[in-house]
Amino acid sequence: MRRPGTGRPLLAAACALAALLTPALPAAAATTASSGGSARPQATVAQGVLRGRHDDGSGAQEFLGVPYAAPPVGDARLRAPQQPRRWTGVREAVQQAPACLQFSPFGLRDPQAVSEDCLYLDVYRPRTAHAGARLPVIVWMHGGAYSQGTGTQFGGRTMADLTGSVVVSINYRLGQLGYLGLPELAGENAQRSGSFGLMDQMAALRWTRENIAAFGGNPGNVTVSGQSAGSGSVCSLLAAPSAAGLFHRAVLQSGPCTLLRPPDGARAESQARAFAAAAGCTDPAALAGCLRAASGAALVEAARTVPTSGPASGDGLLPVDPATAIGSGHWNKVPVLIGSTRSEARLFVALTQPYLTQEQYTAQILAGYGAAGPEVLARYPVSAYGSPYLALSAVTTDSAFACQTAWTAQLFASQVPTYFYEFDDPNSPTLAGAQVPGLDESNAHSAELAYLHDFTMGDRPLTAEQVALATRMKRYWGAFARHGVPAVPGQTAWPATGAGAAATVLTLNPAATRTGTSFGSDHQCAFWRTQPPRPV
Repeated sequence: MRRPGTGRPLLAAACALAALLTPALPAAAATTASSGGSARPQATVAQGVLRGRHDDGSGAQEFLGVPYAAPPVGDARLRAPQQPRRWTGVREAVQQAPACLQFSPFGLRDPQAVSEDCLYLDVYRPRTAHAGARLPVIVWMHGGAYSQGTGTQFGGRTMADLTGSVVVSINYRLGQLGYLGLPELAGENAQRSGSFGLMDQMAALRWTRENIAAFGGNPGNVTVSGQSAGSGSVCSLLAAPSAAGLFHRAVLQSGPCTLLRPPDGARAESQARAFAAAAGCTDPAALAGCLRAASGAALVEAARTVPTSGPASGDGLLPVDPATAIGSGHWNKVPVLIGSTRSEARLFVALTQPYLTQEQYTAQILAGYGAAGPEVLARYPVSAYGSPYLALSAVTTDSAFACQTAWTAQLFASQVPTYFYEFDDPNSPTLAGAQVPGLDESNAHSAELAYLHDFTMGDRPLTAEQVALATRMKRYWGAFARHGVPAVPGQTAWPATGAGAAATVLTLNPAATRTGTSFGSDHQCAFWRTQPPRPV
């Protein structure tokens, strides 16, 4: 039996230096709205007083564009994040911050402001929240292949008000500004790491621990949650020794740890040097200065030929890759909620090979799977799926996302309470700008996001039936954040899965949410276990 494999190429299809300030303890008090709703909410954090606003639609309160670290610009570019500046008076927290510089063209609605000064977060809390309420906290890590996206696309007001949680959505540095494994840069920080984006995520979690009580959150009950590369980030946080104690539960959506394995130090350095050369920085003695002086546009252009692979393992920040750490039992053990969508790969195949012919499908499978190619074709015949596009989507979904999710869940389930889901709405929206005419992209990668967030990147609104499913999903996620168990009165019971091959999986479907044990056979995981790992 071969070990579940690795790969991420398909997933990777995109400020003055602030001085360190002595952090102050956050004040416990916060001014909330009056019963008439006229007063705007306030919260006092270590850096000063924030004044947020009420959301007219949900009634929730939101504090937007809150700095959790100093701007990583100028000489602070490509360095570990530093403490945010303090301010005097009241800081208005009613406008979201720019997205971090994007290293891939897909992922934002135009126009969308971008900046290297981007280390901000948004906080959402229920309309009745107050300082000291000790509500569960959910911290969201957005996806985007470590190269694109922003936390501002993931509003948390509905989740917060429906589930009585405090929701935090963060930005973190992307592309080679966030992940650049050069010893010349790594030697400048205590962790001897170039994974600055991962450091940003830890800085946001530390800020949350220190300040969330001022918003009514419980710093002792923090759930870290992410999708795609955000889920890969959660994998890294689970394995990073310095993240111990920063969170107490974990949610991994469409990004299993056995799939998103980071490069080791040698590979990361090789990729980083190739990137630096593409950016015109080749003198080892001047490498750091050259990269800090380069324009953002020049760095983005260099990344076109050398995309980032995300955080690297083998340094002080991430000594061991997450799948290995979890398998060995040496990780930050917390209850886990994990899952995937029914047809993950439809998004990627639609964006890369939408009009694949049967002849091209056959040739691609035979070339990619060698001696196993005929069996793959027999198991995934075009006649069974209706088109080469759907057949290839099924092959890639099963071999990569679905079965890797099952195998990651098995690693967790042998050690901690683990809850396994599959999202299955055959009429789900897809991402805005990703819909190819004539193709069925339902249940594709990212399909569940519109059901859990006030999401700004869906290609159409949810129907009434889908809103009902979204409500049930939010309640499951909220219960898990509150108790570590997704138990919701009046909803289908969601038992923990076991470590065996017949995993117990909750299927999230608009017509009928149900549990079953057919996930492995549905996705032919016993067959894929026998195959060597291949890049996604």
